[in-house]
Amino acid sequence: MPNPTAAMLVIGDEILSGRTRDSNMHHLAKALSRAGVALREARVVADDHAMIVGAVRTLAGAVDHLFTSGGIGPTHDDITAEAVAEAMGVPIGVREDARALLQAHYDAQGLEVNDARLRMARIPEGATLIENPISAAPGFTIGNVHVMAGVPQIFEAMVASVLPTITGGAPVLSQTLTVARGEGDIAAAVGTIAAEFPDLSVGSYPFIRAGAHGVNVVVRGTDAGRIDGAVVRLSALLEET
Repeated sequence: MPNPTAAMLVIGDEILSGRTRDSNMHHLAKALSRAGVALREARVVADDHAMIVGAVRTLAGAVDHLFTSGGIGPTHDDITAEAVAEAMGVPIGVREDARALLQAHYDAQGLEVNDARLRMARIPEGATLIENPISAAPGFTIGNVHVMAGVPQIFEAMVASVLPTITGGAPVLSQTLTVARGEGDIAAAVGTIAAEFPDLSVGSYPFIRAGAHGVNVVVRGTDAGRIDGAVVRLSALLEET
C-alpha cells in the first residue's frame, strides 16, 4: 500500500517579498519523511483571501493531508482561519475552549485578552484544536487540513502534536553516492538505474568543489534492500563507463 500524501501551503506576504526566509517547509518535509508521508507539493501564496481559499480547495482535494503555515495571529492580515473556513464550507466564530486557553495564558502574564488577541480564538465549526505549548494560541485541524502558525518554533511544536494522529506508511530512507565526475558523464547510468528501479526515486544533484565538478546521486524509497541494490548496481555501471 503506498504511503499517504501531503502538501504544504505557506501563507504570507513577508515570504513572497523576501523579507522572511521560510524554514517551515524544510522542517515539515523531514518530519513527514520520517513518518512515512510523502510530501508532493509546496505552494506559497500572499495574504489574499481568495487566493488562500482557492489554494486550500485545490491542494486539500489532491492529497491526503494539507498543512498550512502562517496567518493565524492577531493582526488584520491574519486571515487564514477565515479563508480555510470558507474553503471547507463552514462558519467560523470565537470558540470558548480556544478563548479559555488564551485567557489563562494572558492572565498569567498580567495582560488583557483584547479584541486583537481574541481573533486567535476564531475557529471554524467542527475543527479540532492543535496544541500550542509556546504561546497558547491554537492551530486547528478541519477535515484533512492542518492549520498552523508561521513562527518556526510554534510551527514545529504543532507539527509534533499533529503527526502522532496521522497514520503514515514506511519511513522514507535514502542513500547518497558521491561521484567525482560531471553530470553529463553519468547521466546514462543514472537513467538506467531509474528505469530498472521504478519503485525508487533517483535524483542527480551536481556540485562544484574546489573547482572540480561532481554529482551526488540520491536514491530514496521505503525498502532498504532495494536501495542497496540500486546503489550497488549504479556503482558497477559507473565503473564500466
